[in-house]
Amino acid sequence: MQQRFTRRFIVAAIMAASLPAVAQEHTLKELVIIGDETSAASLPGSAHVVTNEDLETMKYTDVHRVVKEVPGVYLLEEEGYGLRPNIGIRGSGSGRSGKVTLMEDGVLMAPAPYSGPAAYYFPSFGRINGVEVLKGPDLLRYGPATVGGAINLRSTPIPTNTGGRVTAEIAEDNGKRIHAWYGANSEQAGWLIETHQHESDGFKDIRQSDREAGFDKQDYVAKLRLNTRPDADIYHQLDLKVDYSEELSLETYLGLTDADFNANPDQRYFASERDNMDTQRTGFMARHLVDFNNDITLTTTAYRNEFKRNWYKAAGLNSLINAANGGDALAQQQLRGEADLAGIKIKNNAREYESQGIDFVADWGLNLSGMRHDLTFGLRYHEDEVDRLQPEDTFDQVIVNGRPVLQYVSTTSGNGISGSNNAIEKAEAWSTYIADRVTVNDRLTVTGLLRYEDIETSRVRYQQEARTDVQDRASNSTGELLPGLGATYKLDGGVTLLAGVHRGMAPAGAGSTDVEPELSTNYELGARIQRGAGRYELIGFYSDYENTVQNCSVATPCAGGQDFGSVSQGEARIQGIEALAGYEFALTNGLSVPVEATWTYTDAEVTKDSDSGNVLKGDNLVYLPENVLNLRTGLRAGDQWDAYLNVSYVDEMCIDNTCDRSGTDNTFRKTEALTVVDLSGSYRVAEGARVFAKLDNVFDTQKIIARSPDGARPNLPRTASLGITVDF
Repeated sequence: MQQRFTRRFIVAAIMAASLPAVAQEHTLKELVIIGDETSAASLPGSAHVVTNEDLETMKYTDVHRVVKEVPGVYLLEEEGYGLRPNIGIRGSGSGRSGKVTLMEDGVLMAPAPYSGPAAYYFPSFGRINGVEVLKGPDLLRYGPATVGGAINLRSTPIPTNTGGRVTAEIAEDNGKRIHAWYGANSEQAGWLIETHQHESDGFKDIRQSDREAGFDKQDYVAKLRLNTRPDADIYHQLDLKVDYSEELSLETYLGLTDADFNANPDQRYFASERDNMDTQRTGFMARHLVDFNNDITLTTTAYRNEFKRNWYKAAGLNSLINAANGGDALAQQQLRGEADLAGIKIKNNAREYESQGIDFVADWGLNLSGMRHDLTFGLRYHEDEVDRLQPEDTFDQVIVNGRPVLQYVSTTSGNGISGSNNAIEKAEAWSTYIADRVTVNDRLTVTGLLRYEDIETSRVRYQQEARTDVQDRASNSTGELLPGLGATYKLDGGVTLLAGVHRGMAPAGAGSTDVEPELSTNYELGARIQRGAGRYELIGFYSDYENTVQNCSVATPCAGGQDFGSVSQGEARIQGIEALAGYEFALTNGLSVPVEATWTYTDAEVTKDSDSGNVLKGDNLVYLPENVLNLRTGLRAGDQWDAYLNVSYVDEMCIDNTCDRSGTDNTFRKTEALTVVDLSGSYRVAEGARVFAKLDNVFDTQKIIARSPDGARPNLPRTASLGITVDF
């Protein structure tokens, strides 16, 4: 792959050299896709910025708890800590965030966003400095997924002045967290070094086992910026970034039967005792900006990400869960570790990923026919690869002296590692776009966009561990032209009307033959109001999917049980409302009360049978709640102290596409509605030093928030934390 990448890198560089120099204002301190709330309010579509100040209010280290505050965003919790988020936007599907374009500092961060878009890697959210969520026509500036939305995580910026920060936190379940960074800045150089360390014993207890069920995750980041003098005739800036992370989390796919969940949701079955995820990830990024003048800039970004993982976990126990839920007493005893169970398969779900590319963005601002045009031209070459070699161990659960023991039986090797357990998947993609933001007058702005994606994917499955014989090959080719148009119109009194339409796409993963990409036509219409201390937004959206595609995995199997590749699931429509209202009330004695509420309503259904017949007209979409609400309020005394309360609500969800069919028994086909209340507060004890405390899930409410892949799963129980932040 490296030779091909180098060759295409040179070709792309030659092409970029011939681009018309084109631009916009650039800030060299942060790499952003939106900017601030003022910038978000000017876009022809829904856009939200969660600033570092916003993140500091609730002190969350789980991205799920943050995105619940953004309208139009859905989530599916898994292990309670947000280690592997499942995020969807406007009904796009939340499984492993595979239908959302995920970026850090504007660079694709999923391990293999084209060949295997499931986001098994996610940076430790405790080190993130801000979050940008973009929807609507401006999505066409990014990709590959443009059906729902894009999320960009902002890392800690190089500080303006020499200095640093240390945050230390302790929590229940032996939780510990350290976040520290230090950096310096001068007129022509700046640097930053950073680490984030987070560990916990976890809130679950493994039945009849002394093993913990927690995690230990470490992140390290280094940044360097070099630039010419700001007043140089032609300004240059080079940003370099290297990050490394590793994780050992003793997590499992095995959930609980409903009976055991109701008795104690914080337990785990003995068969999952050895389950663990072991990962290492290294990322490299180099970005060069040349500012020719006030109107013309060229930005070149090269990146490479390497990710290795082995999720060693029990598989195939869903049949036992179903049997026990159906009243099979022996199956329930076997799950509880009270009876022998032969043939437990524990699979090394090992994969190695490579993802790399080069991206050029040219910006050109000009006045033409009395109107301001801000033109952007983008070109990206990207390639990624997933290598699977996954032996499977067999154990017997045997009761010895009244306690269960896992006794080793055998492992697969040689010809026993074949098919989807022994495969290489690859993707190569060229994408280009042009966008023209036209300021017609001081009230009307119109943006036209056109994106083209050309994607080639392939998969080779081998018959044995030595990879001398090929079992089969699969390939897929995608070429799509995606237009978009958006507009904003400013009325008096701080009111802005917005409207947009664009064609969105999410490509099928590698391993799919003749599977068309997911395609949708997306509309939105709404208004924003910014008036004094108040901010309000109401947007209606409608998406017409001419083809929905599900990327199949063990975590989110497709209809019919397929757990690899991608399948087409017919036509669908998704419509809904996003609402936001925020206001900061000023009280006496310097006190203030900030209040912000968000609500997302979604109505969706399949409108045409799939070719396979597994998905029928009228079926629901999987794990898509009808209502999601969030309310945050607080009391603040300037910079001295603050206290916040956050209330979130998520409706029940269907776990497969059949639960709305007439006559279907939904006893085990839905999650439960969940309301969670969180508290946080902080106090400045000295200049540059602040203590904080938080209490997540104040009322210790636990519900079934997921049933995939194997059984019922709980949310995080009541958990208290205490910490201190020191700036120096």
